[in-house]
Amino acid sequence: MRAWLDLNARADSATFGLLTALHDGWENFSAFMDRFYVGGWKRWVLIEPLSEVVTLGTVGAVVMLGLAIPAFRETTPDWLKRTELAVTFLDRYGNEVGRRGVRQNDTVPLEDFPDHLIKAVLATEDRRFFEHIGIDFGGTLRALTANARAGGVVQGGSSITQQLAKNLFLSNERTIERKVKEAFLAFWLETHLTKNQILKLYLDRAYLGGGAFGADAAAQYYFGKSVRDVNVAEAAMLAGLFKAPTKFAPHVNLPAARGRANVVLDNLVDAGLMTEGQVFGARRNPATPIERRDEKVPNYYLDWAFGEVEDITETLPKSVTERVFVVRTALDPNIQYVAEMAVEEKLRQYGREYGASQAATVIMDVDGAVRAMVGGRDYGASQFNRATDALRQPGSSFKPYVYATAFLNGLKPTSTVRDEPICLGNWCPQNYGRSFAGTVTLHYALQKSINTVPVRLSVMLGKGTAKAGRAKIIDTAHRMGISTPLPDSSSLPIGAAEVTVIDQTQAYAAFATGGMKVTAHAALEIKTPTGETVWRFDRDAPKSERVLPQQVAEDINRALKSAVEDGTGRRAMLDGVRASGKTGTTNGYRDAWFVGYTGNYVGAVWFGNDDHSPTNRMTGGTLPAMTWQQIMAYAHQGIELKTMPGVGAEPKPPKADTPVAQSGGDSGPQRPMTLSTKASSVLNRIEKLMRDSGVPVKPQAAATDERAGTLR
Repeated sequence: MRAWLDLNARADSATFGLLTALHDGWENFSAFMDRFYVGGWKRWVLIEPLSEVVTLGTVGAVVMLGLAIPAFRETTPDWLKRTELAVTFLDRYGNEVGRRGVRQNDTVPLEDFPDHLIKAVLATEDRRFFEHIGIDFGGTLRALTANARAGGVVQGGSSITQQLAKNLFLSNERTIERKVKEAFLAFWLETHLTKNQILKLYLDRAYLGGGAFGADAAAQYYFGKSVRDVNVAEAAMLAGLFKAPTKFAPHVNLPAARGRANVVLDNLVDAGLMTEGQVFGARRNPATPIERRDEKVPNYYLDWAFGEVEDITETLPKSVTERVFVVRTALDPNIQYVAEMAVEEKLRQYGREYGASQAATVIMDVDGAVRAMVGGRDYGASQFNRATDALRQPGSSFKPYVYATAFLNGLKPTSTVRDEPICLGNWCPQNYGRSFAGTVTLHYALQKSINTVPVRLSVMLGKGTAKAGRAKIIDTAHRMGISTPLPDSSSLPIGAAEVTVIDQTQAYAAFATGGMKVTAHAALEIKTPTGETVWRFDRDAPKSERVLPQQVAEDINRALKSAVEDGTGRRAMLDGVRASGKTGTTNGYRDAWFVGYTGNYVGAVWFGNDDHSPTNRMTGGTLPAMTWQQIMAYAHQGIELKTMPGVGAEPKPPKADTPVAQSGGDSGPQRPMTLSTKASSVLNRIEKLMRDSGVPVKPQAAATDERAGTLR
């Protein structure tokens, strides 16, 4: 008890001493501050305004710091070295077919840029560039005034430094947040770089249309020459592109580009950087860009391939810092041309009759290497890729996944089931002919595309619960290669869930390979411009895995062979080549499909309309099957034919009402002769020996599995 009383006394004493010390300290501080007291008019004229300024300034500094931090987060230690991905694409034979990404060259020193080009850029974009500190406040005020008078945006107020900040770190979105970040980053750039460095970066990194970034790349693209050699007229046209490259790109709108160039010449004179006599020749002889035609470029294929390469480059080792690549793809330009021709011919000949305006197709090797892709009828009219991005109902072409699931769960092609009315709740599926066949085998049901049987199988697979059965079907489809979500519904077994053309193609490839899953891919090999191989599909891509037992794949192959030869896909029959496949037609005839394969190739074809409007009773057995047959008939010419697992090599002769029989087997252009697998293997070994010994090998001379030929 005595110890507790002692502790309590000590605590009370310490508290009293602390409070006394604080009181004395406050009294002393007050006495000290009284010496600085100012009263009367001096307080209200000097002290109070100064206090408000300090207070508001502190608050403003805190706010500015809060706004600046997000802007400075956009910078990284390697910000000056960052470049965008640039890819040159080769076809499977090593011939260049197109480019994607940026065209950029920052190796031209600033002193090598023509004086008239630099003056044209400064006169048009930022006349006070060498005088301001990143933001031209006077120029911004003038632009705001001019825009207010005009009732719209007629002048830009951003300095070259601000534009560079946007190009390097920010997006093009028109928001207050972006403008604030842009201002702070402009100040940041001015403190880290000299004016000449900022100007050089601006000339090198600005987008100038046509996929070209920087003045030199644009000069090469539009005029076929180095930026060092552009004349005054060409310099004016280039300078006019910095603010609106799409609107004034000369290969898109030459009159607009020349009109904009004339405005640049006016700016040069107004700014006093050149005289009217010096620009007179450029006015009289405006710049003329070189011809840029890309009608033969497989744009849908290259767009998709570029996305694939972007994903691959993200997985490369950190030691690979290169952002410019040469990619050899699986593209076969001859099959690509025939695919485009077949789609256009069918739409031109039958599109109005069937009420169809669009189509898409993917043709690939059985290992997933995509030989051809058509994403729509006209890339110029619409860049939307219907082969990779459009989700459409597959109709009966989805049924093989149902039967594969049934075979995985113990049923056989000879197993029987009743084709008779069945209802799940209020939904009762009907067969195409509105009739029922009674007891049928699963082989026959798939061959004749009976609708009630897949629905009945979903119930059987779920042991009386259709939902559980459909979950198994969805799992099988996803494991085989369908990547899109498959919403569960009663009608899923007959193709109500939406899929893409490319997913259907790669999923069906699992049947053609005997149960091995493949991945649709364009890139076969990725190299740097110096020839260093940084990625190869056969070495670096994920290996194929088994998703179906061999026997299940063989059972499906035989049933789908019958679907082509004796079922709904007879128009897809090939002369001298075994083919398996399945048609698909959706409710209201909105989508028509044919997905088929041989021992060599897999292909899917879709026809319909972008707005999902119904066609005129078009089925998968009409235009899709006919288009597939035309493409595959060409693709199989002059190659070593391979057999499908479980299907004999001798095809059934085509019936009289199929296109191939009616045409006597002539399916269009003849394919160039190709090498056998053995011969191409020998050439590949020779090429490897040459490379290992240091002998330079041009890409065009690279051995491939087939011999290059050009239809066009």
